[in-house]
Amino acid sequence: MDKETILKACNDRCPNTLMETLEISYVDVGEDFLTAKMPVGPKVHQPDGVLHGGAMVALAESVGSAASFLFLDAKNYKVRGIEIAANHVKSIASGFVYAKATVLHKGRTTQLWDIKITDDAGQLISVNKLTTIALPRN
Repeated sequence: MDKETILKACNDRCPNTLMETLEISYVDVGEDFLTAKMPVGPKVHQPDGVLHGGAMVALAESVGSAASFLFLDAKNYKVRGIEIAANHVKSIASGFVYAKATVLHKGRTTQLWDIKITDDAGQLISVNKLTTIALPRN
């Protein structure tokens, strides 16, 4: 499949989900990565006016799980996140954040993803690690 077809398939899965609520869209894909973006504004702010850490974790898990789904036999397996860890290193109040999920380990059952969230200028905002599991479909 070509890049545009893959991104369209990812974005077509977002209506009526948390990804739609947070306005997450998938914007780039390669052999071992998937990138998504999310707007930063009052809808995802914490009370003091900066991006909420929970919204960043939701973005990270969304892009990592979508990447896992892309790189598996999706007809026979479903993906579930089993652990996520996040370190937020910088605040942001407006613009966009970009989450790039890159595979660190691609096993038959589990996958480990490194997910870096950056701002429009490419500055690091958050570092995340996601472990996913592939479960057989019933």
